[in-house]
Amino acid sequence: SGEEQSLRFFQFHKDGFLVLEQFFSAEECDSMRSQIQRIVAEMEVPPHCRTAFSTREEEQLQAQGSSDYFLTSGDKIRFFFEKGVLDEKGNFLIPKEKSVSKIGHALHAYDPVFKQITHSPKVQELGRKLGLERPVVVQSMYIFKSLLAVTPHQDATFLHTEPLGRILGFWIALEDATQENGCLWFIPGSHTNGITRRMVRAASGASTCVEFVGSEPAYDDKQFIPLPISKGGLILIHGEVVHKSELNSSESSRHAFTFHVMEAKGTTWSKENWLQPTPELPFPSLYT
Repeated sequence: SGEEQSLRFFQFHKDGFLVLEQFFSAEECDSMRSQIQRIVAEMEVPPHCRTAFSTREEEQLQAQGSSDYFLTSGDKIRFFFEKGVLDEKGNFLIPKEKSVSKIGHALHAYDPVFKQITHSPKVQELGRKLGLERPVVVQSMYIFKSLLAVTPHQDATFLHTEPLGRILGFWIALEDATQENGCLWFIPGSHTNGITRRMVRAASGASTCVEFVGSEPAYDDKQFIPLPISKGGLILIHGEVVHKSELNSSESSRHAFTFHVMEAKGTTWSKENWLQPTPELPFPSLYT
């Protein structure tokens, strides 16, 4: 009902997140998973992962290669690997599909399955109900969530806008996300305090491609609440809400597809963000 709906959106503005169970069907989730299997099967190991580096100079070239690979991934489909899964020649030490930690950052633009999900009528309808007037899709990622924990963070640290409050994450569980396999945890209401840290492009010639400005406060573990969610569920994530995930201590994987939307009306995208729109891929409108 309309009343029930406005209550839910009130909840979103109060907490900074909203859980919508069974937003996508099992078939839609399976289509994303099988598409990713095809993409991984055809994956080429990027050149910067292949060089057996020995000298400092070669190591720097390697680091430069990996930072360029990351910084220019906004309008491409690229592969980011777990640590220690490749030997120095770029051969896999473990099964290929277990080696990738995430694929980003333009699945929504270049892959037909993920494009269809991102712009699906129900997502567009949700955007309209949230009052988004000119939403654009800034990036997307397929997250494999193997073992590692993700430290507490705010998405606006990486995707900064003027004013704040214009970034919205859509996080889709492609399998049940549980406390055992690394579901998301949130601090309710933490989206109202602004941000304390930004990741910006480093000045050219710097040794790293990005740097952090400001500092991450120490968060109280007791403030976080877990948000387990079933396969097909969607979590809406306010750009400034503090969230994390614990390590996956189970045998089961926890695949997710996530994309970020910006309300472009009256908003400036920071020129210092690592991710920039390109002539090849200006940020596409969410509404088709």
